[in-house]
Amino acid sequence: MTAGGGPRRPDHPAADRPAADRRSSGHRRRRGESARAVPRRFYAGDPVEVAPTLLNKLLVRDGRVGRIVEVEAYRGAEDPASHAFRGMTARNATMFGPPGRLYVYFTYGMHFCANVVCWPEGLAGAVLLRALAPVAGIEAMRSARSLARRAGPGTGGAGDTARAASLPDRLLASGPARLCQALGVTRVEDGADLVTGVGGMQLLDDGVAPPRQPAVSLRVGIKVAVDRPWRWFVPGDPNVSRGAMPTADPGAGMGPVERRGRARPTSPGGRTPRSR
Repeated sequence: MTAGGGPRRPDHPAADRPAADRRSSGHRRRRGESARAVPRRFYAGDPVEVAPTLLNKLLVRDGRVGRIVEVEAYRGAEDPASHAFRGMTARNATMFGPPGRLYVYFTYGMHFCANVVCWPEGLAGAVLLRALAPVAGIEAMRSARSLARRAGPGTGGAGDTARAASLPDRLLASGPARLCQALGVTRVEDGADLVTGVGGMQLLDDGVAPPRQPAVSLRVGIKVAVDRPWRWFVPGDPNVSRGAMPTADPGAGMGPVERRGRARPTSPGGRTPRSR
């Protein structure tokens, strides 16, 4: 994979899909655009600002491609729900940069979750990738989900392998754990560079713009800072995970500075992380 915007390559199958295929899933691509790596400067902003602009970008791994349709923002030292709220540890070190890396953590003794690192190096922030719409390598995703279910704790949980093998596309990467199963993401991929592709993963822009008015809700599965509406998703997309309903006020639970999405932590602190 390359970080530049050169000719389309076969390891980015989404770049070569017919326009009719992309339109059939409700995502319109700007005419003349080819898939290219998202530049590092894109990730250097506040996670609350970066998160909604990640919608409709492509996450690529070994020929498997998914379009991001659901995300959540975590703001490090200013966010009690963030792993980095209490400072840097060996587990969360990737969150402290550089931006544009993948932060992967293991949770509940059985699931992996993947995050895009934001903010300049030294400040911790991340966007949790909650769901993808499968675009290419779909049978490989289905096979990976089946293997994860069969393997049991540590890779996705025990279950009925036959059922996993017949999963509909909309359930392949709907939810952060399923997303990692479908792409084969584990702690090995922690620190992968989404700009250069070093580490086996890359994030691409094929010209499909984020929704002008993404759906917004409270974050899912946390016990602290539960009043912050920092979850965004593509309205009506069937791949979005089950969770909180959209909120009527995207600024609910936020102060004046947070509403602007521009507050930045003054220091990462020197403490240990909470559970999320």
